[in-house]
Amino acid sequence: MSLERFSLSGRTALVTGGAKGIGFAICEALRDAGADLVIADYDAAAGADAAARLGAGFEQLDVTDHAACMRLAERIAPEIVVANAGIVHNAETVVLDPADWQRVIDVNLTGVFNTMRAFGPEMVRRGRGAAVCTSSICGEVPVVPQPQVAYNAAKAGVNLIVKSLAVEWAQSGVRINAVAPGYTATELTLAGRSKPEWFDVWMDRTPMGRLGEPREIADAVHFLVSDAASYITGTVLAVDGGYTAV
Repeated sequence: MSLERFSLSGRTALVTGGAKGIGFAICEALRDAGADLVIADYDAAAGADAAARLGAGFEQLDVTDHAACMRLAERIAPEIVVANAGIVHNAETVVLDPADWQRVIDVNLTGVFNTMRAFGPEMVRRGRGAAVCTSSICGEVPVVPQPQVAYNAAKAGVNLIVKSLAVEWAQSGVRINAVAPGYTATELTLAGRSKPEWFDVWMDRTPMGRLGEPREIADAVHFLVSDAASYITGTVLAVDGGYTAV
């Protein structure tokens, strides 16, 4: 396979939640592949800093605000869209505050819909484009021992958004896939990694016996948005050290 098929030169890529963690690593990977990068993040300070470090553009964006997503799409028409923004909340269902449930669903699930609803139509109109949504192993299996029903439900919904849009857009030339990371060394997992009663279970259930690195997730995203994946759509690619294989 020609390495040219991995090049993103001449394409604009928009990454939501791109200021930190996996999102930042995705931004770095796409930039290194030649994409013109736009970081969209709710955190203005972190987003501006990330953009300066990567030589990228920055747009402050709350993905839960559908109108804001639509306004941004009027100004930016990317060929690559990565819906990565996400949050987590750990609480047992019997005590989970409905407001916390709603916030997780709003960011992790509705935020993906808002992103695709805003930027998808122009890609479909042009007849080309690629999108990736950040899902999780939690979209396939209820991980333990931490309780996080809202996060799990949201990520399962992301998987079905991806499969649904893949079918809707298949004839248009626009592809959409998801990556499903396992436990990864980011700020999002820091609280869990600090608890041996959680972390030891995580590693015991991960056949490779280690955390993933953000760049390992980013490399999978790079592949999926590149021409090297031109016949792949509607796929949820696990990048999890074998967690969902057992």
